[in-house]
Amino acid sequence: MNKLIAALVAGLFATAAFAQASAPEAASAAPAAAASSHKATKKAHKKSHKKAAAAAAASAASE
Repeated sequence: MNKLIAALVAGLFATAAFAQASAPEAASAAPAAAASSHKATKKAHKKSHKKAAAAAAASAASE
């Protein structure tokens, strides 16, 4: 009976250590993906802003 309890307690500690070790890796991957998505959005916004400014300048020049 003592061996069974010792095996269960050892398994519990091993499970807890594994769960704590893998949590930070998953959390650090999420901000990296969000940052790259933000860069793409920012780039597209700049591009559309330049296009609108060019169209406004062209319409002002034609008047």
